[in-house]
Amino acid sequence: MKKILYIALVALCVVACTPPDVDQTKLFLTEDQAQALIDQGEELTIEDLKARYMSEEGNYCLPELYRKRSKAGDCYLFSIDTIPASKTPVYIRGRVTTDDYAGNFYKTLCIQQVFVNGNDTTQQALRLSVDAGSIGGLYQLGQEILIRVDGLAIGRYANQPQLCLPSYNNNIYANKAEEKVGWASGRIPIAIFKSRTQCIGMPDQSKLYYETLQITDYKSILDLKDARSWDAKLVRIKNVHFTGQYYNNGTPAKCTTGDPETDQNANVFAPTTNNLNFPQARVFYDENNNHSAVSTSEYAKYAHFYLPAENYWGDVVGILGFYYDNGLKFSQYPPAADDWAISIRSVDDLRLYDGDEHWLYDENGDYKPGYEYSKK
Repeated sequence: MKKILYIALVALCVVACTPPDVDQTKLFLTEDQAQALIDQGEELTIEDLKARYMSEEGNYCLPELYRKRSKAGDCYLFSIDTIPASKTPVYIRGRVTTDDYAGNFYKTLCIQQVFVNGNDTTQQALRLSVDAGSIGGLYQLGQEILIRVDGLAIGRYANQPQLCLPSYNNNIYANKAEEKVGWASGRIPIAIFKSRTQCIGMPDQSKLYYETLQITDYKSILDLKDARSWDAKLVRIKNVHFTGQYYNNGTPAKCTTGDPETDQNANVFAPTTNNLNFPQARVFYDENNNHSAVSTSEYAKYAHFYLPAENYWGDVVGILGFYYDNGLKFSQYPPAADDWAISIRSVDDLRLYDGDEHWLYDENGDYKPGYEYSKK
């Protein structure tokens, strides 16, 4: 009798402790609710935000207080512009194009805005620097978000524009610390970011726009200021293959067969950098022998995966980036084509096949998310 009563009480506790279903209306704004918020303030496009608030030298501190490698010619690779706090909210909105599950976008989100005018589709993109691990669990791939930006900052880190807050680097033990100590754009604390960011609708990956580019489309852009409007775009490079190479001072060189724990040139996506943690580049070519690179952190989950075989052709998709961080060497090493790279979100972004298999596209030529493929 006591045993029966005990079981009944446990069952009652389990039922009583079951949390109620989450009210999705408290997590996701409808379009009407989002528009009602915007109507109380002002909405800017990503490029309008940069044009209005992002200056060359920045307004947060004197230029000489940035890290010493900041200036390259008349350009500042590192900058901070504060966006004045206002009673009238200033918003931007965009759809999340990154996923940090595989570890290649640490404490970083990228968003895109897509504009369609007849047959012409254009994309604007921006990096968001947020101090939170596994942030993809809060803001998933394909999630549209609305961000109140007044009171935050916009800056550049290695010439890459990003929504941020000011940060002072005082790491005297860093490699070449004498060049790196100083102010730079830093991560937004997660509590601040969450208080200013709301999700619009549910995540919808089908609404992501993959801008199809040729390698020559972006590698021909070597002007630092022009590169800023291309950075962080979600792109697709078609008809390419890997060749088991890395960049050796800008020149493709054959990877080795060493242990990636000790060999920096091993035939994997990102072997060790001896904890310097700079992204590792692995080269791919198109049909016309133009080459570019995939960029991977040594801390990514797939860092030690072997590179695809040369006979596997297809598409590379990911986030386009132009990373240039050393203005002290600007006269010796001006911006080069090989400063461009594609950061993949996971190995699923390499849609490569041998033979007559290829990824499935819809009637508009856009990739359908998933693992599906069809025969030619």
